[in-house]
Amino acid sequence: MGKVIALANQKGGVGKTTTTINLAASLAALDKKVLIIDADPQANASSGLGIDIRSVETSIYECLIDRINAKDAILPTCVEGLDIISSRIDLVGAELELLNVSNREKVLTELLKDVKDDYDFILIDCSPSLGLITVNALTAANSVIIPVQAEYFALEGISKLLNTIKIIKSKLNTSLEIEGFLLTMYDARLRLANQIYEELKKHFREMVFKTVIQRNIRLSEAPSHGIPALLYDPDSRGSINHMQLAKELLDRL
Repeated sequence: MGKVIALANQKGGVGKTTTTINLAASLAALDKKVLIIDADPQANASSGLGIDIRSVETSIYECLIDRINAKDAILPTCVEGLDIISSRIDLVGAELELLNVSNREKVLTELLKDVKDDYDFILIDCSPSLGLITVNALTAANSVIIPVQAEYFALEGISKLLNTIKIIKSKLNTSLEIEGFLLTMYDARLRLANQIYEELKKHFREMVFKTVIQRNIRLSEAPSHGIPALLYDPDSRGSINHMQLAKELLDRL
């Protein structure tokens, strides 16, 4: 049965989608079968893997609202062993439409039952909010990876996310664990970046991944070509960092 990992942080621009795409591609390169659930209305994980979101007929929206079987929404990507359930902008309205649904926090949990056995990992790319779709993702997940940007306001808001995780753990998903805090956009030359890493380690100790994701232009360029960094430039620092992260994740299992 596949391990479900949500990538969440209500702060935008911290590298959730970049991590989702490149961690998934690295796990697939290590012979794991991986599914990405794009649970962000911006659909960047979908377009970053070459999916033309305008031509997608069945997205995560239809699965959540119309209860379409998840298997009918799965699309192959440019990476062998990596599939995706795409998103699109109507997912914005799904929060309101789910309000009147019974067990509304567990719709995604039910949805994933049909596909869990087909994959080693299911990664959920969450939107930068703590709304009902993110609550669904955290309720469906076995664990959560929290990307943290190596910048001044990085630690702001983490307490709010941790409080949400605590509530979900107590009321909706008792087995939810924090897989780890992942430092992203790291520049070793900056004293501030090192201070933030030390601060994270001081607070969260072994919950902080040893791997850090360094600032890397190739990592930024790859999504515009609709491919992960691993295919765009396998020797780039961004590719190497995410492969290290994938191996560290597998070592933890």
